[in-house]
Amino acid sequence: MIDLRTFTYIDVLQPQLTGFLQTVEPGFLPLEQQAALFVEIAPGLAINTVTDIALKQTEVQPGMMIVERAFGVLELHSFDQGQVRAAGDAILSHFGLSEADRIKPAIRTSERITNVDGHQAMLMNRMRHGDLLLEGQTLYVMECEPAGYACLAANEAAKAADVSILEMHAFGAYGRLYLGGYEAEIEEAEKAIFKALEILEGRPLPQD
Repeated sequence: MIDLRTFTYIDVLQPQLTGFLQTVEPGFLPLEQQAALFVEIAPGLAINTVTDIALKQTEVQPGMMIVERAFGVLELHSFDQGQVRAAGDAILSHFGLSEADRIKPAIRTSERITNVDGHQAMLMNRMRHGDLLLEGQTLYVMECEPAGYACLAANEAAKAADVSILEMHAFGAYGRLYLGGYEAEIEEAEKAIFKALEILEGRPLPQD
């Protein structure tokens, strides 16, 4: 048995998130407009079995597979939404689970820093894998649990507003998303993130 932490579909990968994933993923890189599935489980080593099930039963491609001792993360994608859904169904069926067995995401941090100083923008730009943060723009930082939902948050933010994805961490104990843009756009992105994560059904986090 596995502990299903994150299980979420993205019907259409937005250009911003696609470009970011193309920068950081080691596998078959996704393209714009593809559908994707993000799965996060515990223990981490079992993500190898999850990957095996999806690839042998469907025609999806893996972009990211991260194996940690505690958690494992897998990203799958295809232009065929049906294949992505079938991959998810195959994974759940193998372990006797349903989407309701995933953990409902919780936002732990949501912070806006307006009129960013040039020195802080420089620090962010040195550490990011995505777009650039400009002096005077607004920096947005979101932290969620489980970590895998940071991907959904990034896609919904990019869909809702003209923002830049600076950095995203979708594995580990907490997921983190860094966005840059002008204040009004960041505000819209933040609203979209909260809406997308709040409507997902699932069981509560163990500590809750």
